[in-house]
Amino acid sequence: MTENVPETALFVCFGAMSNVGMMTGLAAIEAVKKVEPGKAGIFCLGGLPTQAPTVIAKTQAVKRIVTVDGCPLNCSRKIVEQAGFTPTKTINLVTDCGIQKKPASEYKQEDMEPAIKAIVDTIIAA
Repeated sequence: MTENVPETALFVCFGAMSNVGMMTGLAAIEAVKKVEPGKAGIFCLGGLPTQAPTVIAKTQAVKRIVTVDGCPLNCSRKIVEQAGFTPTKTINLVTDCGIQKKPASEYKQEDMEPAIKAIVDTIIAA
């Protein structure tokens, strides 16, 4: 059940209620493409509170857990913690990357670079 488990599990908000919420998922996708295969994968955040067996088993098997949240609500981090896991690192696009939270309709591709860099740097530093 734990075959093909990357070193780092990324749990991302991917909430489309704001620009930074959308950017968590989009930046994580780009970050995973930039690192070597097997270094990181985006895990199913919804599988944690539902106790999906595969998600729990694979999360238990990784070396590191990184949460990526868009805003100070830190939903990803809280969900991971409530499932009994401790994130190795947390990234928040507002507080760590200086990206201003705006409505989802104000998402801009050029705002993605600091988010992608923060995620890639965290994966590589691990």
